[in-house]
Amino acid sequence: MTRTVLAIDQGTTGSTCLVITADGRIAGRGYREITQYFPEPGLVEHDAEEIFARTCEAAREAIAQSGLLPEAIGITNQRETIVVWDRATGTPLGRAIVWQDRRTAARCAALEPRREAIYAATGLVTDPYFTATKLEWIIQHRAAGVAGGLDSLLAGTVDSWLIWRLTNGGVHATDPTNASRTMLYDIGTHAWSDQLLTLFGVPRTMLPEVRPSSGDFGVADAAYFGRAIPITGVAGDQQAALFGQGCWQAGTSKNTYGTGTFLLLNTGSERPAGGGGLLTTVACDATGGAAYALEASIFIAGAAVQWLRDGLGIVGRAGETEAMARSVDSNGGVYFVPALTGLGAPAWEPNARGTIVGLTRGTTREHIVRATLEAMCYGTADVLHSMREASGAPLDVLRVDGGATANGWMMQFQADVLGVPVERPDVIETTAMGAGALAGLATGVWKSADAFIESRRYERFAPGDGRAAALEGARGWQRAVRAALYWARDGAS
Repeated sequence: MTRTVLAIDQGTTGSTCLVITADGRIAGRGYREITQYFPEPGLVEHDAEEIFARTCEAAREAIAQSGLLPEAIGITNQRETIVVWDRATGTPLGRAIVWQDRRTAARCAALEPRREAIYAATGLVTDPYFTATKLEWIIQHRAAGVAGGLDSLLAGTVDSWLIWRLTNGGVHATDPTNASRTMLYDIGTHAWSDQLLTLFGVPRTMLPEVRPSSGDFGVADAAYFGRAIPITGVAGDQQAALFGQGCWQAGTSKNTYGTGTFLLLNTGSERPAGGGGLLTTVACDATGGAAYALEASIFIAGAAVQWLRDGLGIVGRAGETEAMARSVDSNGGVYFVPALTGLGAPAWEPNARGTIVGLTRGTTREHIVRATLEAMCYGTADVLHSMREASGAPLDVLRVDGGATANGWMMQFQADVLGVPVERPDVIETTAMGAGALAGLATGVWKSADAFIESRRYERFAPGDGRAAALEGARGWQRAVRAALYWARDGAS
């Protein structure tokens, strides 16, 4: 009988579910969008009941398409989004507050004196992105008149909500990767922090039990998928993608090239120093146990190509960019710093703006397109080198996913800039694959993490003859970044 797992990937815009076989095939796929609510500018909410219903629909679609009955469930989820519900009835206390929501910006600014202590415990910066201030807001604004008080309520990130619903209230749990994104979890002691719970007014009774990412999270009731299925894998989306890419050893890293980019570098069992705008987070080792990783975001990546298409009309579609980049021998001295919404790691300058330097009368649209692709690679290299310096971990390979990885020229240029191989997987849905792998490890679908990754296929781009030119170009890129920073910081004079 074919052994399979059901991977649930509950994301910000929808839920994707895959039935994955032991030999790495995707036997069934389902997807459902979820509604985005914007009550006011800067506020973003989801309907938790809709999340659960749509996720179940997508899962049933994947199972029906596969014609197979999965023996385990893995769950990965949008991180930092918070749901609060009644422990007796399961009724949510209003809509979930999404990770993108900025309603607690003033509260986070007021936490500045505690910034260093919070970072020391959690590895996170004091930003509305994370869960703690959102949960504090719900407690202060929605829970005041609740009969039974706070003891009658449960809270959790989306993984906890799905687990609780699928087990009909039998299990209230999360895993370390999700807990580490709440700003309530001490990543040194691997436990909820009493000091932070007090700071944000969160009773421990509201919070889920933290269990290993690969292990027992209860059993989904047979009413949902036609049979009772154990839930045996849980991880936040970026950590699940890291695991799905086989990056469970120190020095392995992955980059997701989407609208922006998410970079994670596994640093192993020792917590790295971090700093410099890098976040320290909990990831998974080869058994699904806790490891550490450095994480950073580059705000604009694929969005820069969208701007070339929609804003400037330089390209008709993103797929044209590879041929355009190949058609010129170099960038012609043109560098593009795509700080269209500010600069993220490692510079962290919110006032920076997009900057193109080196234009001449000989500049063509092909040079600008090539400079745009190069910018994604140079920005990635900057962050990864900062991660290596902060952690002391080697940088052995970069595994990649996301839409831009279809551009073979760009992947080769990335390898040349980094000086290490870049590997592109045959299955780009690495987030769901990671959740499935964690579930399958706990149930013996794969005997080891290595056995799981053996079923994957990668195309390797090794550093080549373009290495010297890429390094020379990197010096030009740094000059361009300095120009963008000077523009941002010289506005007062």
